[in-house]
Amino acid sequence: MGSVVYHAGLGLSSSHSRLRLPSFRIASLIEPSVSSRWQVLEQVDKELRKRGERAALSLVKDLQARPGGLRCFGAARQVPQRFFTLDELKLNGIETSSILSPEDATLGSIERNLQLAGVLGGISAWNVFGFSTQQIFYFSLGLLFLGTLDSVSFNGGVSNLVLDTIGRTFSQKYHNRVVQHEAGHFLIAYLLGILPKGYTLSSLEALKKEGSLNVQAGTAFVDLEFDEVVNAGKVSSTMLNRFSCIALAGVATEYLLHGYSEGGLSDINKLDMLLQSLGFTQKKADSQVRWAVLNTILILRRHEGARAKLAEAMSQEKSVGFCIDIIEKAIDEADL
Repeated sequence: MGSVVYHAGLGLSSSHSRLRLPSFRIASLIEPSVSSRWQVLEQVDKELRKRGERAALSLVKDLQARPGGLRCFGAARQVPQRFFTLDELKLNGIETSSILSPEDATLGSIERNLQLAGVLGGISAWNVFGFSTQQIFYFSLGLLFLGTLDSVSFNGGVSNLVLDTIGRTFSQKYHNRVVQHEAGHFLIAYLLGILPKGYTLSSLEALKKEGSLNVQAGTAFVDLEFDEVVNAGKVSSTMLNRFSCIALAGVATEYLLHGYSEGGLSDINKLDMLLQSLGFTQKKADSQVRWAVLNTILILRRHEGARAKLAEAMSQEKSVGFCIDIIEKAIDEADL
């Protein structure tokens, strides 16, 4: 899960068209014949399917400005930004240690069991086939080489694919956790004004869509504005705040549901790397993360029902436009 493409894990990576669409093109997409919200969202889905991220974002922003359009896009109430102490977070029912130190017990257990099975299988093969010590050595060396190759060339993509597939097959808890985690990323991004452009809920699905083992399951976003400010050599506080909250949305969702987080370590690492690249001191980085944790959790608490309905839609592999419509229907204007 991993994934501002933000892969949820936040991956703020992906290729986007840099060409600006002519104004007549945008207008042609929003004629009265497609004036209803759902009809426009269907157009958004079509643009996203053909990688027209800029056109899709233009459609969403146009619909946002219409009466009865997208009331929730970028409309979340947020906490004023300041330095929050750990005690203040605790007063809001937040234990940061349970959020920011995720450890995937499910996949960890599967990995240990596979390692144990491999050792036992090797011993059995040694006894049955009478392998020599030298043959066992060369076989172990080959496995070590393959593991190193996977780690270096595919960033652990092969092992992640195997573990994730086994986890989804044999653990309903793991499957549900991944869905809720990605729903958290999707919902927070949308409410903060970042358009999701797609999501995958398994490493196998990500491999089929992206054709690369380096891409893990996660939620991807139309991050044109983020790319532009990064390329310009600066990141505004507004964009950084959005990035921070989206990055932490998955672990925050897991914390609210279970009291701790298991997935999302890559999300946290990416946020840490960004803050380091911006030259943040440890104190300033802590302040940014604490504010983002509090802000994200309060938004998720306020819109728990919307998150649950969104997760259900995502588990059914509904389109981005359908998921947006679910959010809009689930949140009353007074609740924003």
